[in-house]
Amino acid sequence: MTELRRRMIECLQRRGVSERTQDLYVRAVRQLAEHDRQSPDLIREEDLRQYCLSLKNVKQYSRSASTIALCGIQFFFEQTLHRDWTTWRFVRAPREKKLPVILSLEEVRQLLGCVRLPRSRVCLTTLSSCGLRLQEGTHVQGPEIESSRLLIHVRRGKGGKDRDVPLPHRTLARLRQSWGTHRHPVLICPAPGRGGTSLSTATAPRPRRSVPGAFREALTDSGSHNHASVHTLRHSGATPWLEAGVHLRLMQADLGHSSPMTTSVYTHLTARAAHLGAAAITRVMEDL
Repeated sequence: MTELRRRMIECLQRRGVSERTQDLYVRAVRQLAEHDRQSPDLIREEDLRQYCLSLKNVKQYSRSASTIALCGIQFFFEQTLHRDWTTWRFVRAPREKKLPVILSLEEVRQLLGCVRLPRSRVCLTTLSSCGLRLQEGTHVQGPEIESSRLLIHVRRGKGGKDRDVPLPHRTLARLRQSWGTHRHPVLICPAPGRGGTSLSTATAPRPRRSVPGAFREALTDSGSHNHASVHTLRHSGATPWLEAGVHLRLMQADLGHSSPMTTSVYTHLTARAAHLGAAAITRVMEDL
Protein backbone atom coordinates (compact mmCIF):
# COMPACT_ATOMS: atom_id res chain seq x y z
CA MET A 1 0.00 0.00 0.00
CA THR A 2 1.36 3.40 -0.97
CA GLU A 3 1.73 6.22 1.53
CA LEU A 4 -0.93 8.31 -0.26
CA ARG A 5 -3.46 5.48 -0.16
CA ARG A 6 -2.78 4.88 3.52
CA ARG A 7 -3.29 8.57 4.30
CA MET A 8 -6.54 8.68 2.34
CA ILE A 9 -7.92 5.58 4.06
CA GLU A 10 -7.01 7.05 7.45
CA CYS A 11 -8.88 10.26 6.56
CA LEU A 12 -11.92 8.22 5.49
CA GLN A 13 -11.83 6.19 8.69
CA ARG A 14 -11.65 9.35 10.81
CA ARG A 15 -14.79 10.57 9.03
CA GLY A 16 -16.56 7.29 9.88
CA VAL A 17 -17.03 6.32 6.22
CA SER A 18 -18.14 2.71 5.64
CA GLU A 19 -15.69 0.16 4.28
CA ARG A 20 -17.68 -0.16 1.07
CA THR A 21 -17.51 3.59 0.45
CA GLN A 22 -13.81 3.59 1.31
CA ASP A 23 -13.19 0.99 -1.40
CA LEU A 24 -15.21 2.98 -3.96
CA TYR A 25 -13.42 6.26 -3.18
CA VAL A 26 -9.96 4.68 -3.30
CA ARG A 27 -10.82 3.02 -6.61
CA ALA A 28 -11.99 6.37 -8.05
CA VAL A 29 -8.62 7.96 -7.22
CA ARG A 30 -6.74 4.95 -8.62
CA GLN A 31 -8.67 5.20 -11.89
CA LEU A 32 -7.82 8.91 -12.09
CA ALA A 33 -4.12 8.09 -11.63
CA GLU A 34 -4.27 5.36 -14.27
CA HIS A 35 -5.98 7.73 -16.70
CA ASP A 36 -3.25 10.39 -16.30
CA ARG A 37 -0.45 7.82 -15.87
CA GLN A 38 1.04 9.57 -12.87
CA SER A 39 0.75 9.68 -9.12
CA PRO A 40 -2.48 11.47 -8.14
CA ASP A 41 -0.64 14.03 -6.00
CA LEU A 42 1.11 15.27 -9.18
CA ILE A 43 -2.11 15.88 -11.10
CA ARG A 44 -2.85 19.52 -11.90
CA GLU A 45 -6.25 21.17 -11.66
CA GLU A 46 -6.52 21.44 -15.45
CA ASP A 47 -5.83 17.70 -15.74
CA LEU A 48 -8.64 17.11 -13.28
CA ARG A 49 -11.06 19.24 -15.30
CA GLN A 50 -10.30 17.23 -18.42
CA TYR A 51 -10.80 13.97 -16.54
CA CYS A 52 -14.19 15.13 -15.24
CA LEU A 53 -15.23 15.88 -18.84
CA SER A 54 -14.05 12.45 -19.97
CA LEU A 55 -16.25 10.77 -17.36
CA LYS A 56 -19.26 12.35 -19.04
CA ASN A 57 -18.29 12.47 -22.73
CA VAL A 58 -16.00 9.47 -23.18
CA LYS A 59 -16.76 6.95 -20.46
CA GLN A 60 -20.39 8.12 -20.27
CA TYR A 61 -20.76 7.37 -16.59
CA SER A 62 -24.26 7.25 -15.15
CA ARG A 63 -25.26 9.82 -12.55
CA SER A 64 -24.63 7.43 -9.67
CA ALA A 65 -21.23 6.31 -10.99
CA SER A 66 -20.21 9.93 -11.67
CA THR A 67 -21.28 11.02 -8.20
CA ILE A 68 -19.23 8.29 -6.52
CA ALA A 69 -16.15 9.03 -8.65
CA LEU A 70 -16.32 12.80 -8.15
CA CYS A 71 -16.98 12.53 -4.40
CA GLY A 72 -14.03 10.16 -3.99
CA ILE A 73 -11.66 12.36 -5.96
CA GLN A 74 -12.85 15.52 -4.23
CA PHE A 75 -12.34 13.90 -0.82
CA PHE A 76 -8.79 12.92 -1.79
CA PHE A 77 -7.74 16.38 -2.94
CA GLU A 78 -9.52 18.34 -0.21
CA GLN A 79 -9.02 16.10 2.84
CA THR A 80 -5.82 14.18 2.05
CA LEU A 81 -3.88 16.75 0.02
CA HIS A 82 -5.63 19.87 1.42
CA ARG A 83 -6.09 21.46 -2.02
CA ASP A 84 -9.10 23.76 -2.22
CA TRP A 85 -9.53 23.95 -6.00
CA THR A 86 -12.30 25.97 -7.62
CA THR A 87 -13.12 23.03 -9.92
CA TRP A 88 -15.43 21.54 -7.28
CA ARG A 89 -17.70 24.60 -7.43
CA PHE A 90 -18.65 23.81 -11.01
CA VAL A 91 -18.36 20.03 -11.39
CA ARG A 92 -21.65 18.19 -10.92
CA ALA A 93 -22.91 14.81 -12.00
CA PRO A 94 -25.59 15.12 -14.73
CA ARG A 95 -29.15 15.09 -13.46
CA GLU A 96 -31.27 12.10 -14.42
CA LYS A 97 -34.97 11.45 -14.00
CA LYS A 98 -35.28 7.78 -14.77
CA LEU A 99 -37.74 5.31 -13.34
CA PRO A 100 -36.18 1.98 -12.37
CA VAL A 101 -36.87 -1.20 -14.33
CA ILE A 102 -39.67 -3.23 -12.74
CA LEU A 103 -40.42 -6.91 -13.32
CA SER A 104 -43.81 -8.46 -12.63
CA LEU A 105 -44.03 -11.18 -9.99
CA GLU A 106 -44.43 -13.76 -12.74
CA GLU A 107 -41.29 -12.47 -14.47
CA VAL A 108 -39.39 -12.62 -11.18
CA ARG A 109 -40.54 -16.20 -10.56
CA GLN A 110 -39.51 -17.21 -14.07
CA LEU A 111 -36.11 -15.55 -13.71
CA LEU A 112 -35.42 -17.10 -10.30
CA GLY A 113 -36.36 -20.48 -11.71
CA CYS A 114 -33.49 -20.10 -14.20
CA VAL A 115 -30.84 -19.53 -11.51
CA ARG A 116 -28.48 -22.48 -11.76
CA LEU A 117 -27.09 -22.86 -8.22
CA PRO A 118 -29.61 -23.38 -5.38
CA ARG A 119 -27.64 -21.16 -2.98
CA SER A 120 -27.67 -18.35 -5.55
CA ARG A 121 -31.42 -18.81 -6.02
CA VAL A 122 -32.05 -18.56 -2.28
CA CYS A 123 -29.94 -15.41 -2.01
CA LEU A 124 -31.70 -13.70 -4.93
CA THR A 125 -35.11 -14.79 -3.63
CA THR A 126 -34.35 -13.20 -0.26
CA LEU A 127 -33.34 -9.93 -1.93
CA SER A 128 -36.63 -9.85 -3.82
CA SER A 129 -39.08 -10.98 -1.15
CA CYS A 130 -37.56 -8.84 1.63
CA GLY A 131 -36.62 -5.78 -0.44
CA LEU A 132 -32.96 -5.98 0.58
CA ARG A 133 -29.94 -4.37 -1.00
CA LEU A 134 -27.28 -6.74 -2.34
CA GLN A 135 -24.83 -6.46 0.56
CA GLU A 136 -27.64 -6.62 3.11
CA GLY A 137 -28.73 -9.95 1.64
CA THR A 138 -25.31 -11.56 1.39
CA HIS A 139 -24.36 -10.50 4.94
CA VAL A 140 -27.43 -11.88 6.72
CA GLN A 141 -26.44 -13.91 9.78
CA GLY A 142 -28.37 -16.58 11.63
CA PRO A 143 -28.76 -14.61 14.89
CA GLU A 144 -30.30 -11.74 12.89
CA ILE A 145 -33.25 -13.90 11.78
CA GLU A 146 -36.12 -13.88 14.28
CA SER A 147 -38.30 -16.71 12.98
CA SER A 148 -40.97 -16.36 15.69
CA ARG A 149 -41.74 -12.80 14.59
CA LEU A 150 -40.85 -13.37 10.93
CA LEU A 151 -38.26 -10.58 10.87
CA ILE A 152 -34.71 -10.03 9.65
CA HIS A 153 -32.69 -7.56 11.69
CA VAL A 154 -30.59 -5.72 9.09
CA ARG A 155 -27.41 -4.56 10.78
CA ARG A 156 -25.51 -1.55 9.45
CA GLY A 157 -27.43 -1.13 6.22
CA LYS A 158 -26.86 1.81 3.93
CA GLY A 159 -25.76 4.80 5.98
CA GLY A 160 -24.85 2.52 8.90
CA LYS A 161 -28.53 2.20 9.89
CA ASP A 162 -30.22 -0.81 11.48
CA ARG A 163 -33.80 -1.81 10.68
CA ASP A 164 -36.23 -4.72 10.89
CA VAL A 165 -37.52 -6.22 7.64
CA PRO A 166 -40.57 -8.53 7.30
CA LEU A 167 -39.63 -12.11 6.38
CA PRO A 168 -42.22 -14.16 4.43
CA HIS A 169 -42.89 -17.75 5.61
CA ARG A 170 -41.76 -19.27 2.31
CA THR A 171 -38.49 -17.31 2.30
CA LEU A 172 -37.81 -18.43 5.88
CA ALA A 173 -38.35 -22.05 4.83
CA ARG A 174 -35.94 -21.65 1.92
CA LEU A 175 -33.31 -20.04 4.14
CA ARG A 176 -33.60 -22.92 6.60
CA GLN A 177 -33.27 -25.46 3.81
CA SER A 178 -30.24 -23.66 2.39
CA TRP A 179 -28.63 -23.40 5.83
CA GLY A 180 -29.11 -27.16 6.24
CA THR A 181 -26.75 -27.79 3.32
CA HIS A 182 -23.78 -26.16 5.09
CA ARG A 183 -24.78 -25.53 8.74
CA HIS A 184 -22.43 -22.62 9.17
CA PRO A 185 -22.58 -21.44 12.82
CA VAL A 186 -23.17 -17.79 11.84
CA LEU A 187 -23.46 -17.04 8.12
CA ILE A 188 -26.52 -17.76 6.01
CA CYS A 189 -24.69 -17.19 2.71
CA PRO A 190 -21.07 -18.22 3.39
CA ALA A 191 -18.40 -17.81 0.73
CA PRO A 192 -17.66 -21.16 -0.94
CA GLY A 193 -14.11 -22.42 -1.19
CA ARG A 194 -12.64 -23.90 -4.34
CA GLY A 195 -15.09 -26.35 -5.85
CA GLY A 196 -17.85 -25.03 -3.59
CA THR A 197 -16.53 -26.88 -0.56
CA SER A 198 -15.84 -25.83 3.04
CA LEU A 199 -19.00 -23.72 3.33
CA SER A 200 -19.37 -24.70 6.98
CA THR A 201 -15.96 -23.22 7.87
CA ALA A 202 -16.08 -20.10 5.68
CA THR A 203 -14.72 -16.95 7.29
CA ALA A 204 -16.59 -14.45 5.10
CA PRO A 205 -20.01 -14.03 3.50
CA ARG A 206 -20.54 -14.62 -0.18
CA PRO A 207 -18.67 -12.10 -2.39
CA ARG A 208 -20.84 -9.32 -3.85
CA ARG A 209 -19.63 -9.92 -7.38
CA SER A 210 -20.80 -13.55 -7.51
CA VAL A 211 -24.49 -12.76 -7.04
CA PRO A 212 -24.82 -10.33 -10.01
CA GLY A 213 -23.05 -12.94 -12.15
CA ALA A 214 -25.65 -15.55 -11.24
CA PHE A 215 -28.41 -13.02 -11.92
CA ARG A 216 -27.09 -12.14 -15.38
CA GLU A 217 -26.84 -15.81 -16.34
CA ALA A 218 -30.43 -16.38 -15.24
CA LEU A 219 -31.60 -13.27 -17.12
CA THR A 220 -30.00 -14.62 -20.31
CA ASP A 221 -31.39 -18.12 -19.79
CA SER A 222 -34.89 -16.75 -19.20
CA GLY A 223 -34.85 -14.98 -22.58
CA SER A 224 -35.75 -11.65 -20.97
CA HIS A 225 -34.80 -8.49 -22.85
CA ASN A 226 -35.22 -6.21 -19.83
CA HIS A 227 -32.23 -4.11 -18.75
CA ALA A 228 -32.53 -5.52 -15.26
CA SER A 229 -29.94 -5.89 -12.51
CA VAL A 230 -29.83 -7.45 -9.07
CA HIS A 231 -31.19 -4.19 -7.64
CA THR A 232 -34.23 -4.64 -9.90
CA LEU A 233 -35.33 -7.46 -7.60
CA ARG A 234 -35.54 -4.98 -4.72
CA HIS A 235 -37.77 -2.66 -6.73
CA SER A 236 -39.84 -5.50 -8.16
CA GLY A 237 -40.37 -6.99 -4.73
CA ALA A 238 -41.38 -3.69 -3.12
CA THR A 239 -43.84 -2.51 -5.79
CA PRO A 240 -46.47 -5.19 -4.94
CA TRP A 241 -46.37 -3.96 -1.32
CA LEU A 242 -47.80 -0.66 -2.49
CA GLU A 243 -50.41 -2.43 -4.61
CA ALA A 244 -51.44 -4.47 -1.57
CA GLY A 245 -52.10 -1.28 0.37
CA VAL A 246 -48.94 -1.04 2.52
CA HIS A 247 -48.58 2.54 3.77
CA LEU A 248 -45.76 4.46 2.09
CA ARG A 249 -44.27 5.37 5.48
CA LEU A 250 -44.02 1.70 6.44
CA MET A 251 -42.42 0.94 3.09
CA GLN A 252 -39.86 3.68 3.73
CA ALA A 253 -38.89 2.07 7.05
CA ASP A 254 -38.77 -1.48 5.63
CA LEU A 255 -36.67 -0.45 2.62
CA GLY A 256 -34.31 1.69 4.67
CA HIS A 257 -34.89 4.92 2.74
CA SER A 258 -33.74 8.11 4.45
CA SER A 259 -36.31 10.25 2.65
CA PRO A 260 -39.97 9.56 1.80
CA MET A 261 -39.25 11.15 -1.59
CA THR A 262 -37.13 8.12 -2.46
CA THR A 263 -39.95 5.73 -1.57
CA SER A 264 -42.53 7.80 -3.44
CA VAL A 265 -41.02 6.71 -6.76
CA TYR A 266 -42.96 3.46 -6.35
CA THR A 267 -46.22 5.36 -6.81
CA HIS A 268 -45.15 5.93 -10.44
CA LEU A 269 -44.23 2.32 -11.16
CA THR A 270 -47.58 0.57 -11.22
CA ALA A 271 -50.84 1.30 -12.96
CA ARG A 272 -52.72 -0.75 -10.38
CA ALA A 273 -51.47 1.46 -7.55
CA ALA A 274 -52.66 4.53 -9.46
CA HIS A 275 -56.04 2.89 -10.00
CA LEU A 276 -56.37 1.97 -6.32
CA GLY A 277 -55.50 5.53 -5.34
CA ALA A 278 -58.10 6.99 -7.69
CA ALA A 279 -60.74 4.54 -6.43
CA ALA A 280 -60.03 5.43 -2.81
CA ILE A 281 -60.30 9.16 -3.52
CA THR A 282 -63.60 8.58 -5.33
CA ARG A 283 -65.06 6.63 -2.36
CA VAL A 284 -64.05 9.32 0.13
CA MET A 285 -65.32 12.25 -1.92
CA GLU A 286 -68.45 10.75 -3.49
CA ASP A 287 -70.84 12.39 -0.99
CA LEU A 288 -69.64 15.94 -1.67
